[in-house]
Amino acid sequence: MNFSLNSTAITSTKADCLVVALPEQGDWPASTTEADGALGGLISKLQKAGDINGKNAETIQVPLVDQPWSRLLVVGTGKDAERNSAYFRKALIAMVGTLKDGPSKSVLITLTDTKVTGNENVSSEQAKLSLIGRTLEDQLYIFSEFKSEKPTARKLNKVLVNASEAGKAQKEAFNLGLATGRGMNLARDLGNMPPNICHPSWLAERAHKLATEHDCIKTEVLDEKQMKELGMNSLLAVGQGSAQPPRLIIMEYRGGNAEDKPHVLVGKGITFDTGGISLKPGAGMDEMKYDMGGSASVFGAIQVLAETQPKINVVAVIAAAENMPDGNASRPGDIVTTMSGQTVEILNTDAEGRLVLCDALTYVKKFDPEVVIDLATLTGACIIALGHETTGLMANNDDLANELLAAGERASDKAWRLPIWDEYQSLLDSNFADMANIGGRTAGTITAACFLARFTKEYRWAHLDIAGTAWHSGKAKGSSGRPVPLLVDYLMSHAGQ
Repeated sequence: MNFSLNSTAITSTKADCLVVALPEQGDWPASTTEADGALGGLISKLQKAGDINGKNAETIQVPLVDQPWSRLLVVGTGKDAERNSAYFRKALIAMVGTLKDGPSKSVLITLTDTKVTGNENVSSEQAKLSLIGRTLEDQLYIFSEFKSEKPTARKLNKVLVNASEAGKAQKEAFNLGLATGRGMNLARDLGNMPPNICHPSWLAERAHKLATEHDCIKTEVLDEKQMKELGMNSLLAVGQGSAQPPRLIIMEYRGGNAEDKPHVLVGKGITFDTGGISLKPGAGMDEMKYDMGGSASVFGAIQVLAETQPKINVVAVIAAAENMPDGNASRPGDIVTTMSGQTVEILNTDAEGRLVLCDALTYVKKFDPEVVIDLATLTGACIIALGHETTGLMANNDDLANELLAAGERASDKAWRLPIWDEYQSLLDSNFADMANIGGRTAGTITAACFLARFTKEYRWAHLDIAGTAWHSGKAKGSSGRPVPLLVDYLMSHAGQ
């Protein structure tokens, strides 16, 4: 697919399809008024006749004759007062849905002068260009690697996006959006891969491949022997029931000054989770291939950095293991000594994510991090609390939490903060070890984060529970690519100029 910016007059730009925005309430964008004039008032006539009303995400496509365009696609963008970035993105998704399998080979999109409410970070032309770029990439995604009959090739192969000028700021914003969409799609590819292929060693190979493709990425992989020497007995305990050995994967992107402390991302990489001896129910267990959604998002964010090369230092650490129930598997009642020296009584082998993360969170102290952000499909309780729309956020630092919440708002990839007060810590008490790995039925998402908090006291840390947002179930089953947009927005907000 060829994506590019266009800054010439709409009427001077040929394309199979012209895309314009129509608000339900509010002033027309200048581009829509210009197109209406060129078409002899066609858009006005359609609106007056009731064929179009401008309701958000409603679309209508009209054939044209003797015009620079063969078709006109009118996209409803709703009311000016309600059109925040998330609202605008719904209209963009509807637009791409109409175009992607349609007859047009080339399109000209003129939506960047549509009014979006909010601060400059979401309402500027650059912000809209970035959102358009990201939406184009992520909505055109197809995963068909294992289909014998491949989908018919799309006719659409050229997309022009109109901008006030094709200057450096506009190009960088648009390219960042496209790169973010591709990062999401990498995360989706990894998540959608079947678990007989996507295992810890395969993820390690993908990390090496990323370093081979991009000189700015350095990859290191620790095997079982190396992790044992470091005392990572908690991570190793999770993988000991599997024929697939665990791996600790480290990817470094050094784009900032040598003395700048790195932002560290830690991803849970459970490539398949049976629950171990605490076996999960069979129904829906196939979706446990998505239990490496945290690591997939880390991969996606690192790819975006490699493509755009911002001035920031980032270290990504992935704790990868497969949780299986064979004769070597960990048992409920086992006690392990973590890399930190703290002991954990394993009361439930299905609470394995925190067991791999705690050793990774201890390991990352060696990087003297600016902040540490871990991402994990950690608890079903988070889905009960926040559904599938919102990522759960917990942190030991208010400033970091607020920055991540703001990044989620800007990127339309929202998170919501939950408490990790000391009052919850007693739920993790164990009669036989320093702590148990579960805290009972109540506050499951919070006690999981409280467990991790015991390993993060020496740096600023945030935990993103993406159990409800990393993938879709049902007919639309598949990885979502979230929260790559949130991560990218956060990291770019800290990149030097």
